[in-house]
Amino acid sequence: MIRVGVVGACGRMGQIVCRTVVEDPDLALVAAIDRSRVGERIGPLVGHPEINGVNVSDELDSLTDAECEVAVDFTHPDVVRENVRWCVAHAVNLVVGTTGLTEPDLNGFRELLEHEGGESNVIVAPNFALGAVLMQHFSAIAARFLPAAEVIELHHEGKADAPSGTALATVRRILGERQAEYRGPDAESLEGARGGELQGVRVHSVRLPGLVAHQEVIFGGQGQTLTIRHDSMDRSSFMPGVVMAVKAIASRRGLTVGLEQLLDLPPTR
Repeated sequence: MIRVGVVGACGRMGQIVCRTVVEDPDLALVAAIDRSRVGERIGPLVGHPEINGVNVSDELDSLTDAECEVAVDFTHPDVVRENVRWCVAHAVNLVVGTTGLTEPDLNGFRELLEHEGGESNVIVAPNFALGAVLMQHFSAIAARFLPAAEVIELHHEGKADAPSGTALATVRRILGERQAEYRGPDAESLEGARGGELQGVRVHSVRLPGLVAHQEVIFGGQGQTLTIRHDSMDRSSFMPGVVMAVKAIASRRGLTVGLEQLLDLPPTR
């Protein structure tokens, strides 16, 4: 039985993570951290009133007090960096689903784990939906043959970052695999109509109520296009990936970025 704590437990994703942990026979929810609803029992909030002894706390010390082995962070870019540092300093494995982290952030985590993190591991995933991981994998393969690509990502209006971490990760995969450079036209009669741009790959972010998490990658070639699309219709789509990461993290030394390494996918080359 793996003892799990959830940081950001009262948020939309945090509540689903708590419920998933409670319902998995191999996991035990032992701590719930959030700045809201402090002191309330987490069980009734996530549909399991039978859960006793786990009250919402605003202190990360609750993780060590509960002898937590793995923490899952779905908070905000403003606080996740400090949460990583705390968990590494206190030998708690951490699965991070909070997006908005940059490459310098990830490099900082690697250095932190190398110098201070001999007893803890960290998994950072921009998207825990297994279909989204496959979308990025297939996009990397396509980029070898079709270097002209644009990304359209669509999320709910409350998402804190734009573009999404998944979109940026996808672009980096495309840039790492394509055999030739491509840069499309920049002309626009309305500023911003062509979206953001990273080394010739345009990224368009849509934020609307009613959406959850959606992305399509459009490749263009001579007389043809290829579209790879993934849709998360419900936040429960992220839970199989979260559970996979929680169960695998003890064997993943240091920092792991993305779930692809856990899926044993064939190399793109």
